[in-house]
Amino acid sequence: MKRDDDGPAESRQQDHIPASEAHSDEPPKAQGPAKALPIGRRRRGGRLLRLAATGLVLAFAAVAATVVWQFYVTAPWTRDGRVRVQVVNIAPQVAGTIVELRVTDNQEVKKGDVLYVIDPFDYQEAVVSAEAAIKNREADLSVKEAQSARRAALSTVSTSVEEKQQFAGTAKIAEAALETARSQLSQAKKNLERTQVRSTVNGRVTNLLLRVGDYAQTGTANARVIDTDSFWVDGYFEETKMAHIHVGAPAEMALMGYGASLKGTVESLTLGISTANAATSTQGLPNVDPVYTWVRLAQRVPVRIRIDHVPPEVTLVAGMTATVVVGDGREGQPAWVKAARDWILGRPDRTESGAAPKN
Repeated sequence: MKRDDDGPAESRQQDHIPASEAHSDEPPKAQGPAKALPIGRRRRGGRLLRLAATGLVLAFAAVAATVVWQFYVTAPWTRDGRVRVQVVNIAPQVAGTIVELRVTDNQEVKKGDVLYVIDPFDYQEAVVSAEAAIKNREADLSVKEAQSARRAALSTVSTSVEEKQQFAGTAKIAEAALETARSQLSQAKKNLERTQVRSTVNGRVTNLLLRVGDYAQTGTANARVIDTDSFWVDGYFEETKMAHIHVGAPAEMALMGYGASLKGTVESLTLGISTANAATSTQGLPNVDPVYTWVRLAQRVPVRIRIDHVPPEVTLVAGMTATVVVGDGREGQPAWVKAARDWILGRPDRTESGAAPKN
């Protein structure tokens, strides 16, 4: 009975064996060890990848630190830069009431453009009066010259030498009076021309507070024009970096709010700055401050930089803050540091002369 029970059981077990295993002579493979080996390899590969990534990050940090050190420590640069400009104070050369205002605040003007007009009536009348005075002097001179000529033609029997000299002198006085009248006419015409107050530079009107009806005083400035041809940058460098700055060195200036940089050239270096100990007392003696701090801050020396190129998208405004780098911060740097710095700062490739290649 047991054999009969075992036989069908074995046959049932054989019926459940897969066909691939039923016809194969190889023993079944163990599942546990086959899964453990790939997991160990993946762990070792992950550790190597993390180590490689850490090494790359450290290498990049070292390069960046070198570039930053070269730029911030050895290169002459400063964030304390200011855009400067010349402002022309326009003052009338004649006095009078303003009858016409031809410009508005912040308007662009050219050299010779009329800013405002002073009432010309008095000056027109002065021209008419001077012209009449010239006619009077011309007539007087004509009479005096005729009298002198007649006396000169007479003999000493009819007139004396003294009388001839008197008439000749009178004619010369009349001639001098005519020259004076002509000079007065020229001055009157010039004053009439000056009733039209003009800009003396190319630029932009700024802080215009004039209005029609204001009285313009001779020599008193009442309008101001920014000379747009006179912009420059003052860089205030620490005295520890002045040894690397010289006249003629190239400079690069970055303004706050603009991505493009200005190009320029060092034009001059200031040879003196104010010091508190240079002040004299009421007795004319040196006034020396007895307080001496242990922390010694480097003095800042102004360096004037001429602007050679302004990108089209940049609008210069006097008083803007600028970061100034003299010599582009590249002198004395290894080639790989220059390349890394240009790549980090996003600068275009440079030619050997230091200029950006043309597109």
